Amino acid sequence: MKLAVVIITWNRRAELLHTLERMCALPEQPPIVVVDNGSSDGTAAAVRRAYPEVTVIELPDNRGALGRNVGVAAVHTAYVAFCDDDTWWEPGALVRAADVLDHHPQIAVLTAHIVVEPAGIDDPINEDMRHSDLPIGDLPGYPLLSFLAGASVVRRAAFEEVGGFSSLLGFNGEEELLAADLASAGWHMRHLPELVVHHAASRARDHSGYLRRGVRNGLWFWWLRRPARSAVRRTLHLLISAPHNRTTAAAVWEAFRGLPTVLRLRQVVPPDVEAGYRLLDPQQMNSKARRHVTQRPTR
Repeated sequence: MKLAVVIITWNRRAELLHTLERMCALPEQPPIVVVDNGSSDGTAAAVRRAYPEVTVIELPDNRGALGRNVGVAAVHTAYVAFCDDDTWWEPGALVRAADVLDHHPQIAVLTAHIVVEPAGIDDPINEDMRHSDLPIGDLPGYPLLSFLAGASVVRRAAFEEVGGFSSLLGFNGEEELLAADLASAGWHMRHLPELVVHHAASRARDHSGYLRRGVRNGLWFWWLRRPARSAVRRTLHLLISAPHNRTTAAAVWEAFRGLPTVLRLRQVVPPDVEAGYRLLDPQQMNSKARRHVTQRPTR
């Protein structure tokens, strides 16, 4: 098969085994790599016992999204489908994704339609991905300027060309920086509703840390890739609209402390990519507070 699956996990043994039950039953039978980010709950051993066909890579510590880079480096397929330990692909989706990528070599990322479990309802983010002010163009699906890693298939050559996920951001909103670099390099990203991923959100999430990293990474992203005027506008809007609590304060302080590194690594996107961000800014700035805080990218 032209496609492999990479799953990152950390201390979510039960959720991961639930996901692997579904992924290993797919008729496509893709090779699966699990990258364990230093779990202490016996995740790696449990996967090896239950699913010996799955490749397990154990990291000594939690490297967040960088675990995906490790997984991609371990496979040799043209395309890589990412899962989180609480998401799984619907039968047939991966074959369809590979076909689309085969026929459209300018596409680097395909992001799926997300169904929230156990209710089986559509994630509201699907509507965001289908309705934006970006020009539709003539490629399949809908245009994006970011993606959701746990529900996306990437072209390995494009992923490696731009260096994969950044070590700076860790986890939550890490897709935004990678997407900016893909777009700057001329690659396209599309939302394809006929691809379906199911998401059963883990109850084990550290919500405070997750939100803190989301705010911090949003601030860092704007100053890493957006022109100064846009970065200032988005920063001021977040500071006004985000909840005024300890989590936001901690995130802003972390962002400020990292500013010297961010400015050293700053590389503004080309004008055509910035024009796309400017089209999306009003929608994102007017969306609900959860998106301001979590920075779950919709484009």
